[in-house]
Amino acid sequence: MVQRLPPFDPRTVPVVATGASEGLAPAPAHRLTPDGLRAQFERPPVWTPELVRERRFADREPADAAVLLPLVMREDLRLLLTQRTPHLSTHSGQIAFPGGKVDPTDADAVAAALREADEEIGLPAGHVEVVGTLPEYITGTAFHITPVVALVQPDFELRPNPHEVDDVFEVPLTFLMDPRHHRRHAFEFDGAVREWYSMPWHDGSRERFIWGATAGMLRNLYRFLAA
Repeated sequence: MVQRLPPFDPRTVPVVATGASEGLAPAPAHRLTPDGLRAQFERPPVWTPELVRERRFADREPADAAVLLPLVMREDLRLLLTQRTPHLSTHSGQIAFPGGKVDPTDADAVAAALREADEEIGLPAGHVEVVGTLPEYITGTAFHITPVVALVQPDFELRPNPHEVDDVFEVPLTFLMDPRHHRRHAFEFDGAVREWYSMPWHDGSRERFIWGATAGMLRNLYRFLAA
């Protein structure tokens, strides 16, 4: 039987490594632009995702899901993220990408990500240019997630769904693609060591603790853009 993780504050779990201690360099600046992203997905390098599957910690049937990584085209690219409401059954209160389960009516994972982004935060598909997808990421709660990377025109008005989303905010892509801001955590539970990344972002008034699956997919994006 798979056990659930006990309640804990991920901020208190020890950091065992950072991008600085690993000697990693930031992703090249020219790839952190609309044209750079398009070119990287049109002619992808040979690369290997660092994170593919988390240790399982929930008893549930696997489910296909998709998330949108919406990069808003301001003076610099900025990633749009959500703060989930605390009452949700999975990943409540965490920072996440807009997304959810792939429905039978969705044509594919890209269609699911676009639909979910519209339903969750009111981001219309007409403002979104999909540039590519990253390899599937399997969470400890058995979601098989396809990350869909997209560029977003900035002239939008969001309508967050109050039942799912507490807040929506943006983080500079340059910050997230600099491994000096990546922290690897580890702790032992039920005889196994569990690890994940965090990328805490302070927006000037509060800390946004990006961690878990969201940080894992961002780490894979970093590996793709740095390859």
